[in-house]
Amino acid sequence: MVDGLAGRGWVRFGHDRALAEWVASVLPAARAALRDPALAHWHDCEGTWFVGVDALPNDAQGRVGPGPALSGPAIEAATMLFGPLPLHPAQVSVIRPGYPRPRRGESEAGFRYRVRRDAAHVDGLKPSGADRRRHVEEPHAWILGIPLTDADPDAAPLVVWEGSHLVLGDALRKALAGQAADRLHEADVTDEYQAARRAVFETCKRVALPARPGEAYLLHRHVLHGVAPWAEGAGADPDGRMIAYFRPVLPGGVEAWLESA
Repeated sequence: MVDGLAGRGWVRFGHDRALAEWVASVLPAARAALRDPALAHWHDCEGTWFVGVDALPNDAQGRVGPGPALSGPAIEAATMLFGPLPLHPAQVSVIRPGYPRPRRGESEAGFRYRVRRDAAHVDGLKPSGADRRRHVEEPHAWILGIPLTDADPDAAPLVVWEGSHLVLGDALRKALAGQAADRLHEADVTDEYQAARRAVFETCKRVALPARPGEAYLLHRHVLHGVAPWAEGAGADPDGRMIAYFRPVLPGGVEAWLESA
C-alpha cells in the first residue's frame, strides 16, 4: 500500500468493519456541525459547499465522545509512514447538488478554474495577500479522506492527478534549495508551483476517487487534487456528499515536508 502512495500519489482502501463503526459513531456530530451557528461561516459556494475546517470534535485518536478511536487499514498505513501522529479535529467537507458555484470573494478567473480544473491544489500552499502568493504554511504528513455518507460516484468525487506528487515535489524542492531550514516557510513558491501545476495538467492522468462509508483513501502530501462538479442527476444522502479529512502536521516542519517519501 505504501508503495502505491509513493508511485501514484494515492491509495484507496476497501470496506473495513472497524472504519465503518467509526463512521457510524462520528456521523451524528458531523451532521450537527452542519447546523451549528458557530460554524455557519463555513457554508460557501452559494450553499453547495460546507468547508467544515476543524468541524468534527474528535480527540487526538479520532474519538468523538465515547465512540471508538479511528482504526483500520487506512490509518495503519498512514502510521507506517511517520509513526503515530496526534489527530486534529477533522475537516467535515460536504458537497451538495449544484456544486460548483462561486465562492465568496472569488474572482471570475478563480471560478473558471474551479469549474474547469476542479479547484486543483496542493494542501498547505495557501494563497495569501492581495496578490495571493503561496508559501508552505501547513506542512502536513499525509491526507486521509473518509466518506461519512453514501453518494453516487459522480456526486462531486475527489479527483487526483496521478503521479503529480513527483512533479510538484521536485519543483518545490528546487524552488527552496539553499534556503535556511528555519526560513523555508517564508519563501514564495508561487511561480514554481504554478509552472509545475501546468505541467501536471499536461502530463498526469486525472483520476476520480469516489468511495463509500467504510472505505477510505490516503493521499501523498504533494499530490494535486480537487473536487469534481456534481453531475446532473447524481444522488447522495440528504446531507450531501460528506467526507472527513485528516491532515496531521508533520514533525520536522517544512524541511521534512519537502522530502519525497
